[in-house]
Amino acid sequence: MADLRDHPTLVRAGEELDLARLEAFLRSHFPDASGTVSVAQFPSGHSNLTYLVNLGERHMVLRRPPFGSKVKSAHDMSREYRVLSKLHRAYPQAPKALLYCDDPSVLGSPFYLMERVQGIILRKDPPEGLGINAETARHLSEAFVDNLARLHGLDYTAIGLADLGKPQGYLDRQVGGWIERYHASRTHDLPEVEKISVWLNKRKPHETSATLIHNDYKYDNIVLDPTDITRIVGVLDWEMCTIGDPLTDLGTALAYWVDPQDPEELQCIRWGPTTLPGTLTRAELVSRYAQATGRDVSNMVFYRVLALFKVAVIIQQIYYRYHHGLTKDARFVALPEVVNVALRAALRSAEDSSL
Repeated sequence: MADLRDHPTLVRAGEELDLARLEAFLRSHFPDASGTVSVAQFPSGHSNLTYLVNLGERHMVLRRPPFGSKVKSAHDMSREYRVLSKLHRAYPQAPKALLYCDDPSVLGSPFYLMERVQGIILRKDPPEGLGINAETARHLSEAFVDNLARLHGLDYTAIGLADLGKPQGYLDRQVGGWIERYHASRTHDLPEVEKISVWLNKRKPHETSATLIHNDYKYDNIVLDPTDITRIVGVLDWEMCTIGDPLTDLGTALAYWVDPQDPEELQCIRWGPTTLPGTLTRAELVSRYAQATGRDVSNMVFYRVLALFKVAVIIQQIYYRYHHGLTKDARFVALPEVVNVALRAALRSAEDSSL
């Protein structure tokens, strides 16, 4: 049977690590480890950079900020490391944190290392050779939303993460903050932004009780058991994790979830295989989440619109780096159209009051 697990590839030009300094750092913390040091890079993702670091037979994952980023608050390595250090014991799907380094003389920026979680990661389409029938697709999408509900049920105070965020006024800060971030990274005039901004400010619902939230929950941030892809063995990319309104987390999942009847332009930027026969629709995801948590989901259109706007802004921030020559990553050339598609989807949802 083919190995369908997620594997790294060669390191992209301009994103190489200083192997000599990294090896010295690793051997100072793992003095008994033998063998050579090698590094490969996981090719997906557009924010923090992720590498596989091999020290002999020890395999670790290294996370560091992107080269050229000016958005310091979005790439706080110490915060992400602290989240994983606390969370893994209560929520094993969060990778186990190993080491944190804040010495810029090693790799030029803070970074951390964590244990590697091996498995299958679903991106736009399933890996070649992975057949997903309708029954499996349904169970997989059910596991996806059930796992999010389980995360929201954790006692973040008992875990030691009560000071991770400020729940009061979270929605106000989200709406205002993402609007400000867009204007700080604007490269083109997009008329949808003003319309969506006005709508969001007018439609803010009362916040629900706060929980621990992932803030970027989607198929390509979960790791699946190769022997049973309906079992989630890992959840990755905790850089935006905080304490806040859990419906914003569900909204983010909906923003990335494309239904079969969605417009072709959304189908083209699909982030996961969410249109496979048997897969829950966005409305069904919301219904199952409500049953699992007992939360009022009557305002989910607002949360999806906010999340689509947030996705558009994040992509715009990434493109801003490319536009100003701070990164040479050729994947970023087409990002303005993705921003446009996300904004148009947000405006449609707002105007039609539809999920």
